[in-house]
Amino acid sequence: VQLVESGGGLVQPGGSLRLSCAASGFTFSSYVMSWYRQTPGKERELVADITIGGGGTLYADSVKGRFTISRDNAKNTVDLQMNSLNPDDTAVYYCKARLFGRTLEYWGQGTQVTVSS
Repeated sequence: VQLVESGGGLVQPGGSLRLSCAASGFTFSSYVMSWYRQTPGKERELVADITIGGGGTLYADSVKGRFTISRDNAKNTVDLQMNSLNPDDTAVYYCKARLFGRTLEYWGQGTQVTVSS
């Protein structure tokens, strides 16, 4: 099983980034996919998640209207489009897969996003 995040980096306030998570080794379309983020000294927090078919999404209040999660079950990928970034969005972003209706879950290794001028 692998979840590999990409797309992180340094961006100026107000800018955009698109994160991508490529999954392999499991039946992607059976898993709820999520993006989490974590900063030093803080707990990992949910940013967004998307249902197995992609028809339902949920966002943290802090990112609503700025971030969009999407998935492609044919390509086994889940993306996070991040717009209007601000320094508070600086964190390591993680992709998570959770088997629908179960507690089995997998995590990626994370990708750093830094928002700074």
